[in-house]
Amino acid sequence: MSKPRYLTGITTTGTPHLGNYVGAIRPAVASSQEQSIDSFYFLADYHSLIKSYDASALKQSSKEIAATWLAFGLNTDNAVFYRQSDIPEIPELTWMLTCVAAKGLMNRAHAYKAAVADNEEHGERDADKGITMGLFSYPILMAADILMFKANKIPVGRDQIQHVEMARDIAARFNHHFGEHLVLPEAVVDDNVAVLNGLDGRKMSKSYNNTIPLFEPPKRLRKLIMKIKTNSLEPGEPKQPDGCTLFQIFRAFATAEQTEAVRQLYADGIAWGEMKQMLFEHLDGILSEPRERYEELMAKPEIMEDILLAGAERARQYSVPLMQDLRSAIGLGDLAK
Repeated sequence: MSKPRYLTGITTTGTPHLGNYVGAIRPAVASSQEQSIDSFYFLADYHSLIKSYDASALKQSSKEIAATWLAFGLNTDNAVFYRQSDIPEIPELTWMLTCVAAKGLMNRAHAYKAAVADNEEHGERDADKGITMGLFSYPILMAADILMFKANKIPVGRDQIQHVEMARDIAARFNHHFGEHLVLPEAVVDDNVAVLNGLDGRKMSKSYNNTIPLFEPPKRLRKLIMKIKTNSLEPGEPKQPDGCTLFQIFRAFATAEQTEAVRQLYADGIAWGEMKQMLFEHLDGILSEPRERYEELMAKPEIMEDILLAGAERARQYSVPLMQDLRSAIGLGDLAK
């Protein structure tokens, strides 16, 4: 494999928001333009089943996420863009990996430990109450996503490093038993990628219900920005930009020069209402063109479907040969060979 191979997925739950864009979508779109790397991007729709059983919501989220990536210019001629559920080899590999993955490793997964801790905190007699096997073993599905395409560079936030380490552990165990077939991936952490706060000052997250969706109509976008929590400093009083959600969001979408100009406005005591209006106008200007493309795609989902199916066809050029190799390695298949 001559070029580094990057892989990124986004779970199809909820509507993409500003935090998703700066944390995952923007860097992915930029990487999709690079000819020096192989890029794989996918809609992680199997993963969404862990969080939701609402079929219509899953389909709507899949449309919104696909439209968002494409509206921002994901280069699907260069990168491979596909839907996880269109690759039947992924669940097959998941089972193979499940049979070598240590239960003790799964016990240490952050999401599972958090769910157990929540049950214990609420005094449940059964620490595993409400925890499905999907939640417990989803790191194995994540490992299959990565290992299927021999991805060796996995962009993640620091809170996701464990998933890549688990994939490495599982791949190493498989290789130990059946030979060197799987590539051990490495986590790629970019500390320069912004993490945005939401309306209430906490990290922008669907689980906190504090997000600003990317493609809200201008009036709704302005209304949400006006709700962003600020302190009680009056107009004319100097304000501290660092730690301020308004400044943080502005900086994530601004040049260095624009950022420094706004930093000076804080020192000069800009009114919160004025700053919110400035942020709205700045974001609306940046998002207006991709918003138009997004709305066009949402009105014609067949365009996205064709792109995803073409991406799946390209992805299976990698997944089918690998699974043929792995089936042979573990003793499945043709008895005459």
